[in-house]
Amino acid sequence: MENKNEKFEVSMKRLDDIVRSLENGSADLDSALALYEEGIGLVRKCGKMLDDAEKKIKILQSDGEGNMTERDFEAKDE
Repeated sequence: MENKNEKFEVSMKRLDDIVRSLENGSADLDSALALYEEGIGLVRKCGKMLDDAEKKIKILQSDGEGNMTERDFEAKDE
């Protein structure tokens, strides 16, 4: 069974390869469009994987008296 991190890393590597191919300008128009569409799909896939991972992250917080509480992680917008 493939690990989600491996799938993410493989997708990111492929996305990097696509960007490099598009930047070097060696692909014909049809190939460039196909690469672009594949890249958009990978960006969406990786974004969803990151969103799903963020939903799983929990924060443990102490109340100062040694009691621990758990709360959901909230990403700060940059």
